[in-house]
Amino acid sequence: MKAAVWYGKHDVRVENKEEPIIQPGKVKVKVGFAGICGSDLHAYHGVGVQENVPHPVSGEMAPLTLGHEFAGTVAEVGEGVSGISIGDRVTIEPLIYCGKCEYCKQNHYNQCVNFGFIGLNANGGFAEYVIVEPSMVHKLHDSVSLEEGALVEPTAVAMHSVRQSKLKLGDKVAVFGVGPIGLLTIMAAQVAGASEIYAVDVSPERLLKAKEVGATHTINAIEEDSSEAILSLSGGGVNVAYEVAGAEVTLANAISSIKKNGEIMVISIIPAPVKVDILQLTIKEANLTSVLAYRNIFPEVISLIASGKLDVKKIVTKKITLDNIVEDGLELLGKDKSQAKILIDVQQ
Repeated sequence: MKAAVWYGKHDVRVENKEEPIIQPGKVKVKVGFAGICGSDLHAYHGVGVQENVPHPVSGEMAPLTLGHEFAGTVAEVGEGVSGISIGDRVTIEPLIYCGKCEYCKQNHYNQCVNFGFIGLNANGGFAEYVIVEPSMVHKLHDSVSLEEGALVEPTAVAMHSVRQSKLKLGDKVAVFGVGPIGLLTIMAAQVAGASEIYAVDVSPERLLKAKEVGATHTINAIEEDSSEAILSLSGGGVNVAYEVAGAEVTLANAISSIKKNGEIMVISIIPAPVKVDILQLTIKEANLTSVLAYRNIFPEVISLIASGKLDVKKIVTKKITLDNIVEDGLELLGKDKSQAKILIDVQQ
């Protein structure tokens, strides 16, 4: 079968691999569509892939097939698996967890001490076939396409962040950084009842897309001071600011843009330590918090997409084939900031 395999920094090869063999207690999925995530870009640049030692849960390490946002059709079902049938159209929740630690026992499996992702810590979905755990498999409604199914995972990130935040019906929010997760956060906040949504970015193309998906106001941070603009337009600040850009300056502006008793929700991964204006948080009695991925939310996301309340197709800006994943996907996303979500038609 064809697969996009990570060997090292800037070394992703589309090659023919042996098709995985079904095992007892597992599910084999024929992948239809897969999305390229920011984590895949980090991996392409050498960060985040399991190297040198096997992952303690998956037992796998590089070279690994990338890809953790994907949907497809069940091809085979291993002995002992129930409730899943050949031909089921499914999306995959790609989290790896032990099921034994104190966090897993609390059903906070995204906080597992051995947390990981298929596609980074085990072979993933940038391949024609993949083997997954039955717990990862979520059936799609008939009205949800495989393209939409591939968008359930990033939508779950956005929905979990909004659900974990203090957002209440009628609140005003700001979203700093409107790449794919930021765009989906705008949509999730809108569904959750935000009355005003301020989108902040430096890309005019992304800000146009933010307006299309539900932002009431867009602010180009190159052209104006984003926090001052939000304070002025909102009449004193927003209730919740979602930080999705992953930069010290956007975190600082998010803190400055909230009202007293407000909240900053950090969704992005910020790998290096950053300075935080604790005095401003103290004076505002504000909360600074964060989320990691998601938990117990895929069925709700699928239902919202099926109902039409989340039109996730709007964030797709390009579709490519697996053969062209490097030049038309990983390389392009690093250069062309007008791109949001690129989907791979895996079987083409």
